[in-house]
Amino acid sequence: MCTKLFEPKVDYVFKNLFGSEKHPRILISFLNACIKPESPIVSVQLKNTELSKEYIEDSFSRLDVLAKTDKGEIINIEMQRADEKNMIKRSLYYWSKAFSGEYGGKSRYRELPRTICINVIDFNLLLEENYHNKYILKNAKTSNILTDTMEIHFIELPKMKEIDTKDALSMWTAFINDPNDDKVIELESMLEELHEARIELARISRDPKEAENYRLRQNAMNERMNALLEAEDKGIAKGIAQGMAQGIARGIAEGEKLAKLEIAKTSLQNGLSPDIITQITGLTIEEIENLK
Repeated sequence: MCTKLFEPKVDYVFKNLFGSEKHPRILISFLNACIKPESPIVSVQLKNTELSKEYIEDSFSRLDVLAKTDKGEIINIEMQRADEKNMIKRSLYYWSKAFSGEYGGKSRYRELPRTICINVIDFNLLLEENYHNKYILKNAKTSNILTDTMEIHFIELPKMKEIDTKDALSMWTAFINDPNDDKVIELESMLEELHEARIELARISRDPKEAENYRLRQNAMNERMNALLEAEDKGIAKGIAQGMAQGIARGIAEGEKLAKLEIAKTSLQNGLSPDIITQITGLTIEEIENLK
């Protein structure tokens, strides 16, 4: 195992580890560590195992993990490295897709399952000190919980400073952050599933075909971020230039709007649908259609 292990923060690797039908214990351990249910999750059924080359090379494809637990819960896990300024609404959208996807016009509303989204992100997003935060629906005045049907988690990797060996989620987070760290390697003796994940990650890291897919995915994501950053820079520059006569504040606001328009243009050129682009940018369908 002297080979340097691939980064689990690359979504292709993350899906290979936590979305593997051959190693369900890895996902089960991670879910129990994150959700901390009253009765542990015993088994999972993976609902999307697609990892074709087409998906790997498409920078706008989502290599998330979607699973159904033995309790009937639907769980969606996404690994996101870049801050595209839309993570909260994006998570709400994908929660709604996973939740409504179980309806299909045939079920009764009361039979819709508890649906949980877990966002593992490699940037700071929330105004919270803790690296792991859970959000639910509850009364703003009394804090009485409305329902446990909706639950959204955010795991902000940069905020995890010290490893708590008594907390499985802390150990999993440290592993995702850097599996090559000596302190992380020592954790294997404390958590069997972590040891299993490390063995599988080592196998992936030594496989030439997996290495090529890893490289392709990194290139795709780098190209996506470069396109987004370039479009944002152009938009902000135009907005600031236009705002010189009307004030910097208005110029920055215009710059943000123009940045979104530039991103939308690039996305249209790459063949994305207006529905996907509105999720990415927050622009209306009408605004996107006008760009055509």
